[in-house]
Amino acid sequence: MSIQRISTSFPPLTPQWKYDVFLSFRGDDTRKAFTDNLYTALEHQGIITFRDDPELQKGKAISPELFAALEESRFAIIVLSQNYASSTWCLDELVKILECMEAKGTVLIFYDVDPSDVRKQTGSFKRAFANHEERFKDDKEKVWRWRSALTEVASFSGNSKQWYESNLIRDIVEVIWRRLQPTIIQLCRKSSWDLLKIAAS
Repeated sequence: MSIQRISTSFPPLTPQWKYDVFLSFRGDDTRKAFTDNLYTALEHQGIITFRDDPELQKGKAISPELFAALEESRFAIIVLSQNYASSTWCLDELVKILECMEAKGTVLIFYDVDPSDVRKQTGSFKRAFANHEERFKDDKEKVWRWRSALTEVASFSGNSKQWYESNLIRDIVEVIWRRLQPTIIQLCRKSSWDLLKIAAS
C-alpha cells in the first residue's frame, strides 16, 4: 500500500517520515529469531521498518546512518533482552531514541528479561554496567546517561516476556498499525484537498 501514488498526473506527496518504525535490538540475542520474525511481520503489513545491517556496526561508535534513520522514523520498537545493556552501541541508540521520540513514539518489549532488572540495572544489566563503569571511568557522564535512559524507558508500558512469540508479534504489529492510522488518514485528506485545489484552478 502506498498513499503517495494517488495519480500519475500529479507530483507524489512528500512523506513526513522515511520509516514507520526503527527497530532497536541486541543482534546476538534476537537478530535471527524474534527480531527477524517481527521485522517480517511488520513488512508484510506494509509498515516500513528500519533494522540495522551488521556491517554498520563494525566501527566502535554508532554510525551516522543509524542516527539519520532514527531521526527519519515515526516510531521505535525497543527489544530489551538479556545482553542489551552490554552493547554500548545499543545504549547510545537508546539515548538517541529518547531524544527523538520520548514515550509517545516508543513500543517496548521485555524479551526474556525482568522489567525491574532494566529499571534498577540489576541482574545481567548490573554486570554490564560494572564493565561500563570500569571501561569509562573517565567519562562517568556517559554511563549516567545510559543508566538514566534505561530507567526512563523501563517506566513505559511494555509487553511481557510471558507471551507466546506469535501472539506478541501479532499484537505489536496491530499496535503500530493503529498508531499509523491518523497519519495515513491525514495524508489521504491532504491529497484529496490538493486534488480539489488543482481541479478548481
